[in-house]
Amino acid sequence: MLELSQVDAYYGASHVLREIDLSVHSGEIVSILGRNGVGKTTLLKSILGLEVRTRGTITLDGKDITTRPTYLRARDGIGYVPQGRELIPDFSIRDNILMGCYGRTDRRRLVPDLVRDLFPYLRDNLGRRAGLLSGGQQQQLAIARALASEPRILLLDEPTEGIQPNIVEQIEDTIQRLNKEVGLTIVLVEQNVKFARAASQHFCIIEKGEIAASGTIDALTDEIVRRHMTV
Repeated sequence: MLELSQVDAYYGASHVLREIDLSVHSGEIVSILGRNGVGKTTLLKSILGLEVRTRGTITLDGKDITTRPTYLRARDGIGYVPQGRELIPDFSIRDNILMGCYGRTDRRRLVPDLVRDLFPYLRDNLGRRAGLLSGGQQQQLAIARALASEPRILLLDEPTEGIQPNIVEQIEDTIQRLNKEVGLTIVLVEQNVKFARAASQHFCIIEKGEIAASGTIDALTDEIVRRHMTV
């Protein structure tokens, strides 16, 4: 479904990613792992064409999207939940969700039934300001906003970071439901190896801007984790 071939990524003159080859098949979860600052977020931004200059080839369903602007990649079916959520705190829950509708091809502005089913609190408090929500509720809202674009592939950047433990399990369950019940393809940047092993079919570890290890999730051994992720 998604293919990166020999992708290099730059912020200005800074060379962040080098010769990245990555394949994501339809209907699977691929976890992107690695220490802080190795280029995981840059990889997601490269896929979306956001703030990053790239070299190489990125294809979605066989279509070359390497030079397409971000808004067209969103309409091609790529959804994104950024690290830190990046909500508009003075907007209501409803208005934050509707921001995601700009990525829809039919231009309709509505809160999807899927969002109402997954997130009962959001459904029952659509008029509440986003800035008044807890960290976990804000993460749910960020996911809901991405789902409003009706994506075929969802990029999630550390969705459980900084969230209270009792909400982490809800977020993890939501991610697995989106994959297993809805069939959504997911690229997941994650530090929680246990969750990556439980949810993913494939993994990729980035180190110093390069792929240090990758494969099926059963190949993610403790030794590989110690070598490439232990601080």
